[in-house]
Amino acid sequence: MKSSPFPPLCLAVAAALAPASASALDAATDLDEVVVTATRTVQSVHEALVPVQVIDRATIERSQASSLQDLLRGRAGINLSNQGGHGKVSALMLRGTESDHVLMLVDGMRIGAASNGMPALQDIPLDQIERIEIVRGPRSSLYGSEAIGGVIQVFTRGAGQGLRQDLRIGVGSHELREASAGLSWRGRRGWVSARAGHREEEGINACRGTAAGWGAGCYVDEPDRDGHRNTSINLRGGMKLGEDVEVQAHVLDSDSRNEYDGSVFGGNEADNLQQVVGGRLDWRIAERVSLQAQLGRTRDDAYGYHREGASRSLVNVFRTRRDLASVQMDAGFGEEQLLSAGLDWQDDHVTSANGFDRDRRDNLGAFVEYQGRFGAHSLQASVRNDDNAQFGDHATGSLGYGFAINGTWRLAASAGTGFKAPTFNDLYYPGFSNPLLEPEESRSVNLGVHGQGDGWSLGVDVFQTRIDELIGYDTGFNLVNIDRARIRGAELTAATALAGFDLALELSWLDPRNESDGINDGNWLPRRARRTGRIDVDRRFGVFNAGLSVTGASNRHDDVANTTRLGGYGLVDLRLEWELSPAWTLQAKASNVFDRSYETVAWYNQPGREYALALQYRTP
Repeated sequence: MKSSPFPPLCLAVAAALAPASASALDAATDLDEVVVTATRTVQSVHEALVPVQVIDRATIERSQASSLQDLLRGRAGINLSNQGGHGKVSALMLRGTESDHVLMLVDGMRIGAASNGMPALQDIPLDQIERIEIVRGPRSSLYGSEAIGGVIQVFTRGAGQGLRQDLRIGVGSHELREASAGLSWRGRRGWVSARAGHREEEGINACRGTAAGWGAGCYVDEPDRDGHRNTSINLRGGMKLGEDVEVQAHVLDSDSRNEYDGSVFGGNEADNLQQVVGGRLDWRIAERVSLQAQLGRTRDDAYGYHREGASRSLVNVFRTRRDLASVQMDAGFGEEQLLSAGLDWQDDHVTSANGFDRDRRDNLGAFVEYQGRFGAHSLQASVRNDDNAQFGDHATGSLGYGFAINGTWRLAASAGTGFKAPTFNDLYYPGFSNPLLEPEESRSVNLGVHGQGDGWSLGVDVFQTRIDELIGYDTGFNLVNIDRARIRGAELTAATALAGFDLALELSWLDPRNESDGINDGNWLPRRARRTGRIDVDRRFGVFNAGLSVTGASNRHDDVANTTRLGGYGLVDLRLEWELSPAWTLQAKASNVFDRSYETVAWYNQPGREYALALQYRTP
């Protein structure tokens, strides 16, 4: 298949000359929390026909989470695995799908390594995040590859009104030191913000494995402390060009160094770079016609080293460059109807010391979406085709229906297909690949009932996903499309204010089954807990805010044969915040207060009891 002849510059020019797009449906009111990820248009959370969740900046700060993984742990539909504590390789599985079946976006830009298909969520600094939108269920009909389990979009911090400043410094267990600062300004026509952050700690011993033989974890004896450090910069700016045109640009750069237990062959230290650079044009042509165009590049670079004393030697290199461009038109018509259409272009380039058989491929996706409301009834439908330079065309679609029982309760049903393109490792890694692999495919359905009132919300969803053509190994250890999976589950989310307390509950039940032919048929898919949950309780006492978080997961298996069982666990975190003045706040947190010992990947340790103290300043 020939590469699609759509360089980013051509798409950007086409976007500027294209007929206009439309503003979103009038669903979102000033009182509703709005999202954009579920439909690529603005809509209220209560009107969404697929399960969505928003974690805003206030929630992030109140939680005093130390990382993105800590913030997401126990939330509905999410399973996390981690290889040895803060800053170590982490994987997120949404609704029982694989970790590379979840699309992650930063400010609308697709991130992740094309080499292995996984985003490095452990290197996304929490201090740089304004809000997170979680969409559970397939969205390939709008975003293309990877959105089988859902989409998680991170929005970085911008500027508030006027001139604003903030500063945060903190210390904690394992010699934790962290600091971040931000400066922003917003006027009538433009805005700009700059933020920088640094975090480092000595860490824990990541792996309890030995060099004793097969099944011994990391296969080395390195009972040392494996630290990490991360330095990040976030720059954003925007300007209105008249009343109907706005342009903005953003840069997020996250550099990290991570120590782990390894050998002269695999290394024991890694330098990683996560970078997102982009620009966006929003053009409101008419009252219900608007256009969006976006252009950018993301990078995921990893350099592996082996360090012994003062000596440090390079072991491996994996560098991914991804050029991205998109254009979207939204046209409103009728009473409450919206038609959207767009193009997404992506060009991946991989560089490795291992020498891939092929190091570049591009993808052009085209989609059309309809949204409409007819009294109490809502409808959403979308179709998309992706033309990939390696595997050709692949079509996906979705359909959603909602019924508003009254102003409080709403029923929703949705169905959709998804797909996951093979990674460069799958296709071209020397000696361990198959260039004839086809995309993995999925079919999902979701039924939900959601209610929202004054100070409370409640949602229950049940779902099923079937995945075919999963990439695995045959009896000759050849990489082929051989595996299948069936995943069923249910999720409950609830929040309320009661007697001065803010309460939030999230529960998930999962039945993730291997349906491949052979001895593993019927086994649980590895590293998925069948039950997970999270409870958050917060209350204000004058100048003090106190909080409690309880997260838990049932047992799971670490391997496809289900021979290695990892026990369940429950963790309790306590936090206290003291407002010293309108500008200054002192925060204190104790994590895993009962010093629970547990693993989410066999042989890899997790932190025990930890403490943290931070002083924070914000322009009042």
